Amino acid sequence: MTLFAKGRPTVCTIDLAALCWNFRQVRERIGPGVKVLSVVKANAYGHGAVSVARALADAGSESFGVATLEEGIELRAGGVDAPILVLAGAYPEQLDEFIEHRLTPAICETETLRRLELEARRRGVTLSFHLKVDTGMGRIGLRAADVDSWLPELGPLKALRLEGIFSHFSHAESAEGNYTQGQLQAFRRVLKRLRSAGYDPPLVHVANSAAVIALPSAHFTMVRPGLMLYGAYPSPDMASQVTLKPVLTWKTRVLQLKKVPKGSSISYGRTFVTRRESLIATLPVGYADGYHRLLSNRGEVLIRGRRAPIVGRVCMDLTMADVTGASGVAQGDEVVLLGAQGQASISADEMARWAETISYEIFTSIGPRVPRRHYRSEGEEKKRG
Repeated sequence: MTLFAKGRPTVCTIDLAALCWNFRQVRERIGPGVKVLSVVKANAYGHGAVSVARALADAGSESFGVATLEEGIELRAGGVDAPILVLAGAYPEQLDEFIEHRLTPAICETETLRRLELEARRRGVTLSFHLKVDTGMGRIGLRAADVDSWLPELGPLKALRLEGIFSHFSHAESAEGNYTQGQLQAFRRVLKRLRSAGYDPPLVHVANSAAVIALPSAHFTMVRPGLMLYGAYPSPDMASQVTLKPVLTWKTRVLQLKKVPKGSSISYGRTFVTRRESLIATLPVGYADGYHRLLSNRGEVLIRGRRAPIVGRVCMDLTMADVTGASGVAQGDEVVLLGAQGQASISADEMARWAETISYEIFTSIGPRVPRRHYRSEGEEKKRG
């Protein structure tokens, strides 16, 4: 489906039917009784947070995860009413906004716990929170090994209510690996210690997308899928375990076609010089849109159902492709940067390899000046009807 914006034609189209398909794959793997917290941080991995969250809420997602208070407020302003967990920590001075917008903070260290408790008592309000435990990620969270030193901090709490406890895998792509299993065991020990002390939070979660797919023993009472919702696999071998549908297509149109003789240099720095008479297509997209500069002389695009190489350096606003081998190319033709065109496709993983990064960064780097157009694919609409 082609949904170009008026004017500059560089756009991302987001298939909400594919998104909901991927959500159903999560639901089928976890079974009944396990809740889903859909991770929509970083603008839903670049897919448009409000529209994505609304579609997932309609599909049955019980709650959502964001990174920052501001991302949570954006969802509330967009009409998302489900519980929202702010995953990347909280600050005591944000208490009023957490209360006003009914957001749940993740608390990862004792000083914030004490200060939020003090401020909540002073205001006469209550606030539910999730406790973040560091089982080996080495990022944020209370160290699992120190549970006996921080556990007494929960006793004096009156205004703060422990609703959930969670951790984060460092290498869940290797679900059976010793490190992942060690993290899971450490998390279970913390749970056992909490329960022996009289705490039994209803929401227990540690499974990200990789663990949703490959580690059923980590599902507990809630899971936190992110990447898989958007149709990308945490690791290539997981494609044999679950079928996901890509959600985002990034496309543009040919701005200019130019036939140049052999020996012509293309773009800054003369990093590409034609070896034959060539037809060069200039595309209205560049690194200011999130099309990585490392794709220079490495990446490919799809035009007329065929691959065409990126030539010369990717510029801030423009990129050049050699379309000599694609017959019949015309100004205004659709060009797919990421996604499918006919039988050909370019995945986020493939683009990530060219750019020496990961699919997460490919998605989240697509900038705000690229419009997102949300739709539901025709086949899914007929099925739904």
